[in-house]
Formats: sequence, structure tokens, C-alpha cells
Amino acid sequence: MATDTGPEAARRTPLYDLHVAQGGRMVDFAGYALPVQYRGIIAEHEQARDRAALFDVSHMGQARIVGARAAEALESLVPGDIAGLGAGRMRYTQLTDDNGGIRDDLMVTRLAGDASGDASGDALAIVVNAACKDDDFAYLGTALAGWDCSLEVDESSALLAFQGPEAAAVLEAEIPGADGLAFLQGDLFHWRGAPLWISRSGYTGEDGFEISVPASHATALAEALLDSEEVALAGLGARDSLRLEAGLCLYGHDIDLTTTPVEAGLSWSIGKRRRAEGGFAGAGTILDQLRNGAARRRIGLRLEGRAPAREGAEICDAGGAPVGRVTSGGFGPTVGAPVAMGYVAAGHAAPGTPLTLTVRGRALPARAACLPFIAPGYRR
Repeated sequence: MATDTGPEAARRTPLYDLHVAQGGRMVDFAGYALPVQYRGIIAEHEQARDRAALFDVSHMGQARIVGARAAEALESLVPGDIAGLGAGRMRYTQLTDDNGGIRDDLMVTRLAGDASGDASGDALAIVVNAACKDDDFAYLGTALAGWDCSLEVDESSALLAFQGPEAAAVLEAEIPGADGLAFLQGDLFHWRGAPLWISRSGYTGEDGFEISVPASHATALAEALLDSEEVALAGLGARDSLRLEAGLCLYGHDIDLTTTPVEAGLSWSIGKRRRAEGGFAGAGTILDQLRNGAARRRIGLRLEGRAPAREGAEICDAGGAPVGRVTSGGFGPTVGAPVAMGYVAAGHAAPGTPLTLTVRGRALPARAACLPFIAPGYRR
């Protein structure tokens, strides 16, 4: 998570002034000045679970891969089925290296028509993590050389995440037609003369939307949504607790170059055709793990008592032998108890397996648990 290390020296998103005016406690996160909270993490967490919360995620990296072989080119770098995406459909996947490690995780959308910005009427939009985006874009620029496509980085748009059970009704009232989107579908809309790309997606476990909006219109759109009594701003703290309860990975913590998609429990993101054909970075390792299993696995952890376990806490079996480490942990406001995720040797991954977590020198009893910790609210 972010720490307060001098946001005055960090880059500012188009919503910076709004955050300050609304009392956001600003921190430096991935080189950007962003609010960690406004009125309190638990209140903002509950806002997203019960009503609608608006997050500024403009620090994320937005780009397009444009050209006749865009899908084929990207499939050489990720294990997801990109060629199989229909217009306006999006998919979660990972950039992998030659050893099967994860360079970054990302969302990929196939654009079409007016939204593509390409003469062929087709292009891929990608959203990558803020801390990785410079490396990702440099890597993609080199890796795509020689293919009939090019990478176009978008530096002129903000990105809003609008999450919660009331988000659809509020957004529909402001932008008619938005509620017609299906889960993991996006389309081009217009608002006050500005083009918006809106997708029904997010990273909280709730129904919601992500809105790519020109920077010039970002504050006005945020203020229009905030006019509803159902909507409030939320910061990085609530975003982290929400994604933890939803069992979603945070890059650099739950996944990185030392973890594969199979170890991370992301095998569901690798389609049948890709499993059969391979042809992506690290395919040898990843396909072998799909066939034969991985030596370790990411699991959920439920702790007894109220003390949370944080990243780095050692996981031991019932006899006290080390079997893994926690990668994310904290108190789950919706669960009403501490929850965590981590990697353990595969033989200790079955739900219900008794474990202990070493927290401040004490062995806290815990059990392996299924993910996610809450029932997702996605509208399928």
C-alpha cells in the first residue's frame, strides 16, 4: 500500500484539485499524488459495498495496440485469448516472461468502429498498472516491432472507477445507455461533447464501471456523479481492502516475476485454444504446470481473533514448519474479520487446512480458505 512520502513531489492527476478540495489525505503512490482516504477507509469501503464509490485511477497506464496483426502480436506475449474477443469485449490476462513469471497483469479490450482510431476499424485498448507502465510500454514497443501494428500510449485521458450496487442507476441517469453494458463489455459514449470509453468492469468485487475520459472533462464528470446522494469519493485504502476481500491480486505483492499464472490461481484466464496452441512467452513452464500442477499455490487465509496478518508474515503448518508467506493481508470490513492471501506448498492449500501465521513473534491460528472472501456483485 501507499505510504505518505511527500505527495508534493509526485505527478498530479487531472482530479488532484478535487481531491484536495474534498479533504483527501494525499500520498505518493507509484509516483502520483493520490488520496489514501477522505473520511476513513472503513466508511469508504462500505460506501462501495452498499451504495456507490468513485475512485481516481488515472495513474494507470492506458494505451492502444493498432494494426492488422494487433491480436496476433499481443498473443505472443500473453496467455489470454485475445483473437477470440468480439468488438467491445474485454479480458483479463498477464504479460509473462520466458520463465512464465508475470511482468504485469492487464485488461485488454477489442475496439471497433469509431472507437478504434484505426483505418481498419479495429484495435486493442490496454490498461496496465501504474508502477509497471513505463517498463510495460518500453517492453511492448520493442516486442511489437516487426509486427504489422504499433503501440499508442494515451497521455491525455483520465480514468475513473465507479463501483457499487447504485453505480449503474447513477451513471445511467447521467449517460443514457451505460447500464446496457454487460459485464466485461465496453462502448463509446459522449458526454457534454467529450468522447468517453465506458466499460462494465472494476477491481472491487462489485458491479461497476471504468470510464476513460479526456482530462479536460474529468473533474466535471466526477462532480456530476458526486451530485447524487448515493455517491462519495473513495481512496487507495478502501480500494485495497475491497480488492483483498474480492480475492484479487495486487501486482508487486501477490503476483510478480517470481510467480506464474498457475501458481497465482489465474489459470481460469488461459483459454482452451491457448492451452492447446501455446505460442506465448513462458508457455513451456505454464503449460507444464497446467498439466501437472504447480509446487505452490495462492490461497485465502482466515485468521482466528481480530489481529490481522500483513504482507511478509510467515505461514507455518500445524506443526510449526514453514510452508509459505502472506502476500496481502488486513481487516475485511465486509467480512468482519481479518483476512489474508499468500502462497503455500500445494499440499497445504486445501480449504480448511489448519495453519499458523507468525505476527509480531506470535503464532496466530488460521485456516486455508477459498477465494473470494465475499460473494461478487458483478452483473453477469
